Amino acid sequence: MSETENNPSIEAGAPSAAAALQFGWWGILVFLSLGVVLEILHGFKVQWYLHPDYEVRHLMGRLAHAHGTGLSLLMLGFGATLNTVEASTRTRLQLSGVLIRAAVVLVPGGFLLGGLWPHGADPGLGIVLVPIGALALFVAVLRIARTLALPAA
Repeated sequence: MSETENNPSIEAGAPSAAAALQFGWWGILVFLSLGVVLEILHGFKVQWYLHPDYEVRHLMGRLAHAHGTGLSLLMLGFGATLNTVEASTRTRLQLSGVLIRAAVVLVPGGFLLGGLWPHGADPGLGIVLVPIGALALFVAVLRIARTLALPAA
């Protein structure tokens, strides 16, 4: 039985708090695991990661880990928010949930890809995903703030 069938106050097509929470927790697992891998590379002094010629790789890895973890926490906050609002408001927040998910993937993914194939002191082409994800995040947060400032429809 779906969440909509279990709870008639949830409108079809509205973002699910449970789905947002699940996405957030999986994101935390992925990006904290990335942090452990980076620590292992650092601990074993793996030159592919630590060599001074690849400092950009080291930086991009740390940025991917930090931003991915932080954005996953934001997704958990979004899921918690969905649990506090009426069904009509959840429906209005549907696009925001999609945009936050995009940001969780694009921002750290861009940093990670940018660090895998750097060009000298510059990150690789994958870095172009970061501003796209940042824009998605900005729009999502703006929409959430505006939606929550409006009276429930």
